[in-house]
Amino acid sequence: MSTTTPTRCGYIALIGRPNVGKSTLMNRILGQKISITCKKPQTTRHQILGIHTEAAVQSIYVDTPGMHRVEGGKGKAINQYMNDAASQALRDVDVVIFLIDRTKWTEEDNLVLQRLQYVTCPVILAINKVDWLEEKSTLLPFIEEVSQKYAFDQVIPISAKHGTQVDALVQAAESHLPEAPHFYPEDQVTDRSSRFLAAELIREKIMRQLGEELPYSVTVEIEKYQQQGRVLNIHALILVERAGQKKILIGEAGSQLRSIGRDARLDMEKIFETKVMLNLWVKVKSNWSDDDRALKSLGYDGLN
Repeated sequence: MSTTTPTRCGYIALIGRPNVGKSTLMNRILGQKISITCKKPQTTRHQILGIHTEAAVQSIYVDTPGMHRVEGGKGKAINQYMNDAASQALRDVDVVIFLIDRTKWTEEDNLVLQRLQYVTCPVILAINKVDWLEEKSTLLPFIEEVSQKYAFDQVIPISAKHGTQVDALVQAAESHLPEAPHFYPEDQVTDRSSRFLAAELIREKIMRQLGEELPYSVTVEIEKYQQQGRVLNIHALILVERAGQKKILIGEAGSQLRSIGRDARLDMEKIFETKVMLNLWVKVKSNWSDDDRALKSLGYDGLN
């Protein structure tokens, strides 16, 4: 008689309003950087799968853009895309982890809660950034308060940045995964290509260095990605919407663009484990973020 442990596999959606730490949590669980992070909200724009395989269990985490309100029901096409991407993640998953920021409950948290009314799988509420709480005594009353808002399977306080209680959260989520064969090879950690990760790393450095000066109307397109011997050659085009944004991005005598390129290249060399030669260009493409056709041409599509 076989005593082999049955394999389990399933999807776990990470949802929440912008800037609650979903990408930081996924990177912590995977033990490496897959999703870009920034203190500015709406950093994540796409659904990204993070694949965590340990022994007989394969957990496929779906990192999503933060759900946010679009005033008056209208807004840039990219904002609608991000909300649609987050909502789609709730379809056909086995578990949902709903992240909130400490004891701050906002209208955007209510927006997420509304979407959960249609979910039939277990939902775990993760209260993130509890290490930042000035008054620890406020946590238990807050847990009691939010527990009345929805029939959460569990409520778990965590710190995604420092790893506090993350193992407990992972175990709670994995306990709901069904018996199934693994969908991905054991050593695969994401469904996204290296080209995609390279573009995201460049965008992360732009947002971190120019978050105050440059709005979010910037995207990155990889025009060349080629391994030549021991060197990976990457040519990337950074698109902005106005000439003034291009000037800010390039900086005096190209200093800002060099700084962005240097930081992105160093991260790429760690992730891709090879020497990288990175070339960046900046181009103005007016209103790309509010143009459905432009968004699709830049890879903002694939939603069902």
